[in-house]
Amino acid sequence: MSDFAKLLEQMVEQSHKMARAFNPALESFQVHGFDKLMPTMPRDFMDMMWGNTFNPEGLDAKTRLLVVIGGLTVLGAQADAQFKITVRHALEAGATQKEIAEVIYQMAMLGGIPAMSRALELAQTVFDERSKEEEGA
Repeated sequence: MSDFAKLLEQMVEQSHKMARAFNPALESFQVHGFDKLMPTMPRDFMDMMWGNTFNPEGLDAKTRLLVVIGGLTVLGAQADAQFKITVRHALEAGATQKEIAEVIYQMAMLGGIPAMSRALELAQTVFDERSKEEEGA
């Protein structure tokens, strides 16, 4: 085992010990569905937080969130909860499903087809959930 692998193993074990110390239930915590626990911020709040306050001429929240979706896609869309939360926020900030899909498709050139496919699956999950919510409202 390399020195780096040993160090990584020690870091992982240390994080497990910390989780057990904070709350023994965290050791078996499952991330599935975690994205539903995070509320979606209103569009005005996102614009205030991500742009308009510190850089009035900068990117709006919608554009910033589309950029984040692109970045998460290139990384392989591995963080399901974060990806879904970002898609929900992008929709709230005014992005369309088509715009989100276009950004994801564009990232196939940089992150590959598997990354694009995974990102599209996650985005479709959010689109379907949102559709059901709108039907129930």
